[in-house]
Amino acid sequence: MHKTRLALLIMLAGSLAACGESSTLQVSDGTGPSPKLPEPNKTLIPTVNIAPAIGWPEGAKPTAAAGTQVAAFAEGLDHPRWLYVLPNGDVLVAETNAPPKPDDSKGVRGWVMEKVMGRAGAGVPSPNRITLLRDADHDGVAETRTVFLENLNSPFGMTLVGNDLYVADSDKLLRFPYQPGETAIKAQGTTVVDLPGGPLNHHWTKNVVASKAGSKLYVSVGSNSNVGENGLEAEQGRAAIWEVDRATGQHRIFASGLRNPNGMAWEPQSGKLWTAVNERDEIGSDLVPDYITSVKDGGFYGWPFSYYGQHVDVRVTPQNLDLVAKAIAPDYAVGPHTASLGLTFAEGNKLPAQFSNGAFIGQHGSWNRKPHSGYKVIFVPFEGGQPKGQPVDVLTGFLNSDEKAMGRPVGVVIDQQGDLLVADDVGNKVWRVSAAK
Repeated sequence: MHKTRLALLIMLAGSLAACGESSTLQVSDGTGPSPKLPEPNKTLIPTVNIAPAIGWPEGAKPTAAAGTQVAAFAEGLDHPRWLYVLPNGDVLVAETNAPPKPDDSKGVRGWVMEKVMGRAGAGVPSPNRITLLRDADHDGVAETRTVFLENLNSPFGMTLVGNDLYVADSDKLLRFPYQPGETAIKAQGTTVVDLPGGPLNHHWTKNVVASKAGSKLYVSVGSNSNVGENGLEAEQGRAAIWEVDRATGQHRIFASGLRNPNGMAWEPQSGKLWTAVNERDEIGSDLVPDYITSVKDGGFYGWPFSYYGQHVDVRVTPQNLDLVAKAIAPDYAVGPHTASLGLTFAEGNKLPAQFSNGAFIGQHGSWNRKPHSGYKVIFVPFEGGQPKGQPVDVLTGFLNSDEKAMGRPVGVVIDQQGDLLVADDVGNKVWRVSAAK
């Protein structure tokens, strides 16, 4: 059968599957320290419920929580995904998308999924650069924009230690010399450590944060599949957070079994490392909740053998029940298929009091759930270093009345003025959330 015709048939079948398989629970049921986990609902063809990416109409913007307001900090960017604030207040934004990964789209399923993801706004070539945004007059709009680093390979995470800027490319961790106030770096980067990449690089985004003392770097590396279907040999060093010695580049697996960790941040009261993790797909609209969790040194979090602690995923063969018995349940669920990527703690923000202690989460939005989930920024309140209570919506309205995506939030960070910045890779903007005047 002709490939295009076959793909259309599969996509039609996927649409029918989306009509037949839908959520029986609310997103709130899959949220909190003890989410509801129904029986898996594995269909012949996965639920495919894409919100096509269309961008923002002129003058439109997300809806901000009561007591806050939202405005564009920067516009006209090219797929902005991740943010980092330098000590002088300059904001770095990684303009990036997936690198070439030809083996990831092999076979009919891979080819079709590539087309489907393209509808969601993820099919454009990567700009491969980091842009510097400067708001020198503190009016809430970046009036200076320069290409800070270019010719990278799908950059994502960034962190500064002293005068060393670290950038997590899709296949290596790089170090660049940085001088305070400069608006561009022309020096070539030095490789600190190679990261899993190559022609099969399914979850390509790599993030990096530094320890408080600055001697260690923590790098997140997502899995090379949904649930190990490409073979466990393709998962070496993946679905994990690495600890890298900054001086030598030597590394070890700090925590494993984390399907696709993206956001990482240090919880200010406990000092613990936390991460936001995308869990697995294709076992129903209500499974499996994405989550945020503290990360234990040496901890195993289940992937691919089990989910949410010790719930065995029967699709995975061979199984490893001994390892499942060690699987740690996450601290807090943030809803099934929400694609929770961004994570930053509230420390230093000047938003209303209800946002004073907790974590902001950027939810990129679902494709494997009906109805949609995510497509917003939420705030999870904390007390005593742990989540406490239900999430609060911070930014909503990224989907229009036709369920099309005008924007999709990704990275979140608190800027030097105490406002929340949000990268929107479909709207090609960075939004600024501040206290209402």
